[in-house]
This record gives sequence, structure tokens and C-alpha cells, in this order.
Amino acid sequence: MPEGDGAGTAPIDIEILDRIAQRLAASNRFSTVTVQPESAPNSVIAEFALQYYPATVSRAYLQLRWFTTDDFSIHYVEQYADGEVWECRWDRHPNEHNTRDHLHPPPDAPTPGTDATYPTDWRDVLTQILQRLEKRIQAFWE
Repeated sequence: MPEGDGAGTAPIDIEILDRIAQRLAASNRFSTVTVQPESAPNSVIAEFALQYYPATVSRAYLQLRWFTTDDFSIHYVEQYADGEVWECRWDRHPNEHNTRDHLHPPPDAPTPGTDATYPTDWRDVLTQILQRLEKRIQAFWE
């Protein structure tokens, strides 16, 4: 997550991160799901299984952070063999650039983003985002 985005002002909710990881690990969409890896100790990193992507995609992953205030950041990244990156980020946190709920849209997740409204329950947020990403993946094959 970019520095200075305003997220992270509350403690990480480890219990919810563990639940998110369990839910993602139960899906065959992901090849690995790691809770608090050394490279991102306040996150869950979920690597998408690349068989769902064209050969030009070398990596696709989600980085998820959830805070005790129910603020969150869910960052989706596709990395391409040619070095290009396609990304977006769903956020809920106080900031000076958007409303508390907002989206940093693809393809480059700019700031400021677009104001948004997300459900209050983490399960509903995750479902909504995974459904949007499923449409993204399906579009590769249409």
C-alpha cells in the first residue's frame, strides 16, 4: 500500500485477518494464502492461481489489511511478463482525498480515488470485491 494513504491509524484486527485467510484458502482461485508474511506483517497476501489468467500475467494477488475500527485496504495487483502492472484498491479509512469509503480505480489505482460505499460486514465486503475480480478474470476469456 502506498505510504501516506491514511490507513493504518488503528491496530490490525488479527482475528478478522485469520478469518479472511481461512475463507480465501478454501477457494481454488488461490494458490497460496499467507497471514502476516515477513514482507507485509500487517496483511494477508493471497496469490491467485495463474491458470485462471492468460500466459502474459506473471502474478496476480490480493493484499488485505483489516483494522479494529473496521477500516480496511484491499489491494489487487496483476503483474505482466513485460513489466506492466494493472491494479486497484478498495479502501475504508479517514483521509483528505476522498470519503472514508473509496476506490482507487484501475489500471493504476490513482489518488484521489472515487468515493464508494461498502457493506459494514467484512464478509460482505470480501464477497463484493471477489465478485468484481471474478468479472475481471472472466473478461480475459471472452
